[in-house]
Amino acid sequence: MTADLAAPLGQLEGNEHTRIAVHQVPDLAWVEAHLPQLQTHLRDHGAILLRGLPVDLDLFNQVTETIGGALLTYTERSTPRSAVAGNIYTSTEYPPAESIPMHNENSYSAHWPARLFFLCDTPAATGGATPIADSRAMFRLLPQDLRDRFSGGVVYTRAFREGLGLTWQEAFQTDDRAVVEEYCARNGQTLEWTDEGLRTRHVRPSFVDEPHTGETVWFNQANLFHVSSLGEEVSEALLELYPEADLPRNAYFADGSPIPVADLEKIREIYDEVSYAFPWQAGDVMVVNNMLAAHGREPFTGKRRILVAMTG
Repeated sequence: MTADLAAPLGQLEGNEHTRIAVHQVPDLAWVEAHLPQLQTHLRDHGAILLRGLPVDLDLFNQVTETIGGALLTYTERSTPRSAVAGNIYTSTEYPPAESIPMHNENSYSAHWPARLFFLCDTPAATGGATPIADSRAMFRLLPQDLRDRFSGGVVYTRAFREGLGLTWQEAFQTDDRAVVEEYCARNGQTLEWTDEGLRTRHVRPSFVDEPHTGETVWFNQANLFHVSSLGEEVSEALLELYPEADLPRNAYFADGSPIPVADLEKIREIYDEVSYAFPWQAGDVMVVNNMLAAHGREPFTGKRRILVAMTG
């Protein structure tokens, strides 16, 4: 179900759960002149789409800094991506035939970006949308008993080794073990150096209160970190090769007990119900309030290129 609802300076598009404010934007001056209204839409709806701008990295950087302030570096990485210019990166470099599960960026970390900026450099030939999902709706629609099971938070475990997922050097953007140890200590993570690399473990909340609206939002990456997100065939193969402690990523309840696959399937089902996606156009800039809206990626064909910047 898609609805077009009148909104100041643009249109609200989406479904009954997730909406995005779409604005036709001629230039940077328009963004600067209408900044208060754009910020209100971001705080209220969780996402805005600026349509009509040219594909220009300098302009994208200016739009990003106008709306969100200084760009952040991408630290404590969980997926591969490449720097394009300064703190502008490619979106997650993942096989085009695969989906990327819905998630709030870095919600597994003690620190996360407040705003995400996506620039469509090259739309895919088919597919390749970046769906968004209202995190308030996610929390409301999940069954109470599931929310109760997650109330203590999520344990995230990672095992870094050469040739399987990211190395610890890539994830933490350093070759210095002391820097990693200091980072983990400062951010509530336990670590263990191994012959293969590194293991880390930490607990983060499953849901939190968003400061502007005061509403509770589903804010975690249990569905993405859990080994089942890789699909039955891949997850079974990994578990045959490695003990659970050496899986690249996994997730557990706060007490360390396993998360039932049925719970994760329910989370994915509600994400499917809540999500809204639109076809990218070259030059589109989507801005996401990271606490109010999760995002993902649909499979695609062709030469899709979406660039990403983050602000604090």
